[in-house]
Amino acid sequence: MKVWARQFNLYLALAAALLCGCQTDRKDQPAAALRVHIETSPDSAATTQTVSVLRSDPVLVTLGRDPVLTEANVVAARIIDTPGGFALEVRFDENGAWLLEQYTAANPGRHLAVFGQWGGKPVTSRWLAAPLITRRIADGVLTFTPDMSRDEADQLVAGLNNVAWKNRKKGGLR
Repeated sequence: MKVWARQFNLYLALAAALLCGCQTDRKDQPAAALRVHIETSPDSAATTQTVSVLRSDPVLVTLGRDPVLTEANVVAARIIDTPGGFALEVRFDENGAWLLEQYTAANPGRHLAVFGQWGGKPVTSRWLAAPLITRRIADGVLTFTPDMSRDEADQLVAGLNNVAWKNRKKGGLR
């Protein structure tokens, strides 16, 4: 009996080592944050804030303090090459897609303000874009031209994808 117990423990130890060794460890991978706010009418200082978006030609936008979408809603992010530069494409989960559709359908002519945070230490953060809402966005994908370098965009996208991977892992989806 002891022989079988030792053999069983050996098989158990090998199986555990293989399972643990095959997982990708993303604990040390950089993370990023993304906040999407909706433009609103300035009513009180307690519920709104006015921010300057874009560094070269600043635009003042009055926003609600609470974001309508965050990195918790991001499924994937990528950089798209465009004539004369690049754009960021952010795909949201089902809940995020529904929120994006509702807010863009209800607020044509207003802006979405996108705030990003990325990098190691020190962390870089700033308002990246304020795209005008011209139509309802029903597919859950927000595409915008950010006010950042390509290297910064690479860091933001990698961080957002790492956060999305961690969120899927927590939810049991792989």
